[in-house]
Amino acid sequence: MAAADRSSSIVEYFGGEAGYRCGYCKNVTGNLSHGMWAHSMTVQDYQDLIDRGWRSSQNFHQRITGQRLTLLTSGRYGKNTPLRILMLQLSIKGVFLRTVVFQLFFLMTQLKKIVDARDPTELGMRGLRSGKYIYKPIMNQTCCPQYTIRCRPLHFQLSKSHKKVLKKMLKFLAKGDSSKVAGDVTEEPMDSHREDAVPCSCVLKNESDISQSELKPLSVEETERVETEDNNEEEEMKEEVTMKKVESEPPQTCLDKDSAGSSERSDSAKLTTPKPGKGADLSKPPCRKAKDIRKERKLHKLLQNQPHTLEVSPSQVEPQVLLSQNSKSKANQPKSIEDFIFVSLPDDATHQLEVRVVRSSPPSCQFKATFQESYQVYKRYQMAIHKDPPDKPTISQFTRFLCDSPLEAENPPSGPDCGYGSFHQQYWLDGKIIAVGVIDVLPYCVSSVYLYYDPDYTFLSLGVYSALREIAFTRQLHEKASELCYYYMGFYIHSCPKMRYKGQYRPSDLLCPETYVWVPIEQCLPTLEHSKYCRFNQDLKAVDEGCIKELGRVRVLHKRTVMPYSMYKKRRKGPSDEASVQQYASLVGQTCSERMLLFRS
Repeated sequence: MAAADRSSSIVEYFGGEAGYRCGYCKNVTGNLSHGMWAHSMTVQDYQDLIDRGWRSSQNFHQRITGQRLTLLTSGRYGKNTPLRILMLQLSIKGVFLRTVVFQLFFLMTQLKKIVDARDPTELGMRGLRSGKYIYKPIMNQTCCPQYTIRCRPLHFQLSKSHKKVLKKMLKFLAKGDSSKVAGDVTEEPMDSHREDAVPCSCVLKNESDISQSELKPLSVEETERVETEDNNEEEEMKEEVTMKKVESEPPQTCLDKDSAGSSERSDSAKLTTPKPGKGADLSKPPCRKAKDIRKERKLHKLLQNQPHTLEVSPSQVEPQVLLSQNSKSKANQPKSIEDFIFVSLPDDATHQLEVRVVRSSPPSCQFKATFQESYQVYKRYQMAIHKDPPDKPTISQFTRFLCDSPLEAENPPSGPDCGYGSFHQQYWLDGKIIAVGVIDVLPYCVSSVYLYYDPDYTFLSLGVYSALREIAFTRQLHEKASELCYYYMGFYIHSCPKMRYKGQYRPSDLLCPETYVWVPIEQCLPTLEHSKYCRFNQDLKAVDEGCIKELGRVRVLHKRTVMPYSMYKKRRKGPSDEASVQQYASLVGQTCSERMLLFRS
């Protein structure tokens, strides 16, 4: 036995809850989940929990509002009431107040609030920081199964829509062009994540400036590549193969082949001559893409400008053509996400964008200095995007919701320069904050929590852009911490079409809800089309490798003393809680159950 270690995670398990309203399908009681309150949490424990399908919640009040009155008026403390939470915090600090007078006084105060309150948020239940309350959907019972999704940034592939967002931001920064193109980028809904977004040419900074000498200027060649980069790489390869065949012979020969081919087709077509006005005219050569014709002409012109190539045979020209194609293919390599983001703007650029990463818990001096400005952006966002009245997004709500975090800050020598924990990624445009991404930096990943932005800049699609910046940030952190190589985007909800956008960040994996192994999303989508709940692991014999094996080894915090559950069980008075502890241990896994402290009164 030992006193509670300050570096240990301390949680209180609530068990399976009654159904509550689903924010996706609007089912009144269809959303089912297990939950626990995290009083403190190490980054490794949280990493292991999200790898078992747990996630911090932003809607804690929705899960407990319906039970609040019953629990507060019951003969004992409710499992997740403000009274219970306060008494638990006091007990951990060694100031447990047992007097009946205090209990009755506090209970009466809470009951008065319930009677007087016109809205649940007045009880302080709305906006509790997403990391404090952690939940795990009951996947085979909940109305909208939520699968943990992660992206692999080291192999990230920019889609055409992503490139459009990045180019639009680059254009805005360089020229101040804020024009909106209809249908340019599909809007993405908010889910503890983002809404619409766009890229920029700014430098990501971890509370310290990055030298401008580290930035690569946008050369003329790169500018030309921007115009052609949207072509699919596979299509480019096919076109280059076609070019090899065409370019190895003079243009006349190619035309002769086309004519010969057309005459042969004409002969064979005599058997099935199309009716007048129907079908292709087989007497004419087939249509060719204008792009192929331009490439052919350009190559022929280059060959004509080199006299020595005219004196050799086509077989001797071919290696040179291939060499030219190889050099061209290198120039046409797909641009990485860094090629779009870390680009120097022209000297006369209209705007300047800077991204700063500041620690939010415990708050750094940079975070404190920008707190008010960041809060004002949050307030405007809540009022404009979520239609909150002006008195709803208060400073206390903002602090509980997006600033306070149970994650303990860690700065190991082998970790990233910023350390591990909870951060705000601030987007500064011309010296003012226009958006803030709330993220957790964990041992193996960057986990996206929330995004809020200035509604005046909605046209920049900041949801998509911030996601791309966070992917680039993950790649940057990987250079120092090699194990940090994933980007977690929360939950993927296939049954809700507006939440499928997360699958557009490729390559991505979904977590199997039964064996907790990662499966590429491409393999999961066909089964999800037929059933909302799926086991992704195709090995029917596979089981959860992290399942609980020894219940007695679960660590318990009882009366400020740490002990194994086997010892606590002997000391416990009253009805057995073994079923609840067994459920808790099976959900968090053997490793976490032996590391975290389960609070028992």
